[in-house]
Amino acid sequence: MIKHRTATVDRKTKETDISVTLDLDGTGQSDIHTGIGFFDHMLESFSKHSAIDLTVRCKGDLHIDMHHSVEDTGIVIGQAILKALGDFAGITRFGHAYIPMDETLSRASLDLCNRPYLIWKVNFARDKVGDMDTELFKEFFHALSGNGGMCLHVENLYGENSHHIIESCYKATARALRTAIAVDAKLEGKPASTKGSL
Repeated sequence: MIKHRTATVDRKTKETDISVTLDLDGTGQSDIHTGIGFFDHMLESFSKHSAIDLTVRCKGDLHIDMHHSVEDTGIVIGQAILKALGDFAGITRFGHAYIPMDETLSRASLDLCNRPYLIWKVNFARDKVGDMDTELFKEFFHALSGNGGMCLHVENLYGENSHHIIESCYKATARALRTAIAVDAKLEGKPASTKGSL
């Protein structure tokens, strides 16, 4: 029987109370409740296309704005991914994906190397998608990569519709992550690094 790589992380501050449970070897089942409808939609898409089972509960100070809830959810999901990966041994490590969505094309490339970095080349013509400020998407991916040990590059190559642009970025990151977390039998349980560890 395959032992699934799972993790649960809880984080409570004066601004947010968040619980995340995930299974890296899942089938993309999700149960997401952050209080932000469009954000829930993006996280459900992220779960589906990464094939990571993901449960998220976030109670945040939405009476102020959405910033803390979005950023802190990224922190906790990243921490859960890092915890589930353990010592990174045996994983493919690298992943990339191009995702078209109507007039839009976005690309994500990542290295699960435990050296976090984010390159974000995504621009929006609108300030909001639904009720969500478009500037918050960078905050989410910055928190995700920084806490998940990812060197992550996300680029929108072209597009016009802001909804399509950000959804293609979530899907591209998910597909890249799906490749990177996959177990590579040729590595025989060892890290994919000439240094011998990540």
